[in-house]
Amino acid sequence: MTDNFLSYIGWTVGTLLPIINPISAAGMLIGITGQLSIEERNRQITMACIYMTAILLSFLLAGVLIMDLFGISIPGLRIAGGLIVAFLGFRMLFPHEGTLDADSDIEARQKMDISFTPLAMPGLSGPGSIALVITMSTTVQESGELSTPMTYLVISIGIVITALIIWVCLRAAGLLNRWLGANGIAAISRIMGFLMVCIGVQFAINGVRDLLHDPEFWPQSFPPAVTTTP
Repeated sequence: MTDNFLSYIGWTVGTLLPIINPISAAGMLIGITGQLSIEERNRQITMACIYMTAILLSFLLAGVLIMDLFGISIPGLRIAGGLIVAFLGFRMLFPHEGTLDADSDIEARQKMDISFTPLAMPGLSGPGSIALVITMSTTVQESGELSTPMTYLVISIGIVITALIIWVCLRAAGLLNRWLGANGIAAISRIMGFLMVCIGVQFAINGVRDLLHDPEFWPQSFPPAVTTTP
């Protein structure tokens, strides 16, 4: 039980980090907080990590209710989540000119409080990480290795640890920017994007495999033909 507990915590952290991509978030932070003091920027980093944790925990706890409400199956969720994660990974592999579009970038620079948006949402807790949290919850429960309360506890601990790692990365955004430079941040972002594509494709493969093994997916067999003897 202890080994499963620790391994699933590590799996949660290792899966969320490439999707959230703190290196890319640090580059975005430097770009939109140039007018803020170090103390104010650090305060907004702390609030952004708190918001991110609250958002992911809310979707973790409400994920099953959302699936039941809209009639979403586990294979469908895995395929959709995998496609979203892979799409975001491709965008990181082949990025546009900026992390934010022009209007969002101008708005972010003019805002005094950027902790919730665009930093926490969609910067740190976007659709990819939200879909991944719900998918991970259903995956662990389907495996049967942990009970439902333990599943929520394990993933919640993983989310909190991820938030702490991101907090440290964002607090060191200035150092990362000086050490890595624009090219270094772009290279690491592409590596993270490749990992995201691999994770997304694997989730989609798992969803398709579960779908093919689901008896409800296949139409009812035809009744046996009636043969008559001459």
